[in-house]
Amino acid sequence: MDVSLTYFWQAMTSSPVLFVTIMFTLGVIFVNGWTDAPNAIATCVTTRCMSVRGAIWMSAAFNFLGVFIMTQINSSVASTISNMVDFGTNTHEALIALCAALLSIVVYSVTASFFGIPTSESHSLIAGLSGAAIAIQQGVGGINMDEWVKVLYGLVLSLVLGFATGWAVCKLLTVVCRNVERRAANSFFRWAQIAGAAAMSFMHGAQDGQKFIGVLFLGMAFAGGQSDVSGMQIPVWLMLLCSVVMALGTSVGGEKIIKSVGMDMVKLERYQGFAADLSGALCLLYSSLFGIPVSTTHTKTSAIMGVGAVKRLSAINFSVVKDMVLTWIFTFPGCGLISFVMAKLFMAIF
Repeated sequence: MDVSLTYFWQAMTSSPVLFVTIMFTLGVIFVNGWTDAPNAIATCVTTRCMSVRGAIWMSAAFNFLGVFIMTQINSSVASTISNMVDFGTNTHEALIALCAALLSIVVYSVTASFFGIPTSESHSLIAGLSGAAIAIQQGVGGINMDEWVKVLYGLVLSLVLGFATGWAVCKLLTVVCRNVERRAANSFFRWAQIAGAAAMSFMHGAQDGQKFIGVLFLGMAFAGGQSDVSGMQIPVWLMLLCSVVMALGTSVGGEKIIKSVGMDMVKLERYQGFAADLSGALCLLYSSLFGIPVSTTHTKTSAIMGVGAVKRLSAINFSVVKDMVLTWIFTFPGCGLISFVMAKLFMAIF
């Protein structure tokens, strides 16, 4: 199948359904940059290493680089997302169902963001695609369980590995720096944490950018009469498009989420913020290289909890953690149900 920019533009302008699907996909990427990317810079802002606006622009730039560079190195995360559901052989209905799935993600994520609750766009995307696939296939036969297993691995990995790495890195720093003068340590960790936030932003783009590239690929395949994306190579122009839109979304902000993640959950010092950023970035790098789609929100927040636990477990505000966990638990059934209903509705109308 032709994946050139010229073909893409012609297909989008000649197919209203594809046009709407692409707009929704870009909307979801924008919302991801707006609601999910702030997790990467939350600790950097709340420890006063950077201003909110400066951190947001830095995050936007590194999200761009993460999408563009990592997709060229290893695009297996995009392949996992593309292959985890089967929308059947009727590509017209499949495109409509995909459109419904994307709209459900926007509705769910924006609503949660309004209340300052950090959602996992990764899990919203997975739930939305799964709900639409169940609707169009009229059962769970549309779910590719081999690929879904990777999602379950990612869920456990982001929580357990994030917490453990955060605890280990922070504990190591306390041992190494125990005799360092406090002012000198604060000065060093100010710049170290800026670097750590940049690394987190880069890896956020690397993980989440690939997921939405996979969705765009699905839309293009359906519009071209293909029911899957086997053998298709990701073109550079598509990487750039996703990178720019995610960076624009990040530039909008997300101050409520920065406050929830960086201040309300655990009160952090600069060395702790650096430990959380470094730990989160390492976990995301590992997951991206092995093609496991994980939640950047889960990874970062669990790393922050691990860092907080170094001093004592009571340093963690478990009421905030509870709200976040409940949101994550409700994401799969909530977003999946919205997607299922919208897919049925859209197929009946169109």
